[in-house]
Amino acid sequence: MATAEFAIVLPVIVALLVWLLGAVLVGLDQVRCVDAARLAARSLARADPESTALGLARTAAPPGSSVSVVRSATTVTVTVSSHRSIGGLGSWGATGSATAALEQAFAAGSSPEEFDDG
Repeated sequence: MATAEFAIVLPVIVALLVWLLGAVLVGLDQVRCVDAARLAARSLARADPESTALGLARTAAPPGSSVSVVRSATTVTVTVSSHRSIGGLGSWGATGSATAALEQAFAAGSSPEEFDDG
């Protein structure tokens, strides 16, 4: 009798553990997306080349993430999105976004080379 109950309960417990592990992984992806967006937004606010900022974001973001950049006259917004499929239990997404104000010297239209001390 106990063997039959164990055989019924064990798959439910395994499925619950897989689901919980998936939730933890998506939570970690969320943190990585926010960190990646923050890194890229800070880099672009300092007037680093966009390729450098996107490289930073892709390195910090979960594998397979997408990165988008929206610029305005005084700010830059970076959004990083990731999707993860959890063992047939569905696909979960994580998105992080960060906005940074452009540095004053560069926001006014000056190029970074004009302020080089070297």
